[in-house]
Amino acid sequence: MKDGAARQTALLDEIGADCHRLAQELVDSFSVAGARVATAESCTGGLIAAAITDVPGSSAVFERGFVTYSNPAKQDMLGVRDTTLDSYGAVSAQVATEMVLGARRRSGASFAVSVTGVAGPGGGSAIKPVGLVWMGLSGPGDLTSVIELRWDPAWSRALIRAATVRAALEALIGRLAQPTRGQETPGSP
Repeated sequence: MKDGAARQTALLDEIGADCHRLAQELVDSFSVAGARVATAESCTGGLIAAAITDVPGSSAVFERGFVTYSNPAKQDMLGVRDTTLDSYGAVSAQVATEMVLGARRRSGASFAVSVTGVAGPGGGSAIKPVGLVWMGLSGPGDLTSVIELRWDPAWSRALIRAATVRAALEALIGRLAQPTRGQETPGSP
């Protein structure tokens, strides 16, 4: 047990260092591109926004963050439809899509990321286990995608959330580099 906890602590430290480096890279590359970003977070509770805004100069690229932990917050702040929540549940590709589109629409940012998932240690099910996270990503040209992340359910809540932050930062950096050739948004409301 101690060995597993030590491994998780070491991994958490490694991911934390990655997040710091990636946040700096994001601020630098988004500054050069003149791009702004918004976040819509559920399971990470604002950690993506915190990682970005920990970097000096982030005000040049960070527009705003929406922490929408509850379903009513997702509806009120991002325009997630109650029919979507009823049909698919908060932890779903459909909700992640509506969250990211709502963040872009309501913030005016050129890029947005959303995350909704089960960080544990409880709350999971056979269909939506601990470690399942849906991440939405949207940028210019209405190019929007949703990515399913599956973290080890034995990981701590802190580790699942940190790994999600790292994945979101990596995805935003990667999305900035993509061309904006007017692709349609799949499944958009």
